Amino acid sequence: MITMKTKYALKALSRLAVAPKGQPLLIADIAEQEGIPKKFLELILSELKQHGILTSRKGRGGGYLMARAPEEVTVASVLRVLDGPIAPVPCLSRTAYQRCSECPNEATCSVRLVLREAHEASVKVLENTTIADMINRVGQERGALPALRYSI
Repeated sequence: MITMKTKYALKALSRLAVAPKGQPLLIADIAEQEGIPKKFLELILSELKQHGILTSRKGRGGGYLMARAPEEVTVASVLRVLDGPIAPVPCLSRTAYQRCSECPNEATCSVRLVLREAHEASVKVLENTTIADMINRVGQERGALPALRYSI
């Protein structure tokens, strides 16, 4: 399972991705709209900013914006930034590979062989799904892209 941290990050990124280009969103607004604790969201967005997924502006009219296009940010990249390696066992990890100490031969390890198949299938989906894809799927389910409410 993914952590709440990553789930909240994906929800916030989806909200930021549908905002008008160049218009930052306030943490408080994202937190309220998505039902995310504000303090927790602050930490999440800060971490995404450190990894170049988001950028921010200070002062009046400030807030967070996407630093990269939603079509360039994959679900896998967000998972890896916030939760670390995606692999169920260290011997399958692309980013944090470690040989299992109790395993004499990876090629014949029944646990690794079964998990490798499942892992490869899930990683393929996660690496080929972007924030833009997530938004489009929501739009297809609702019959239209998610609408943002604005008032002046």
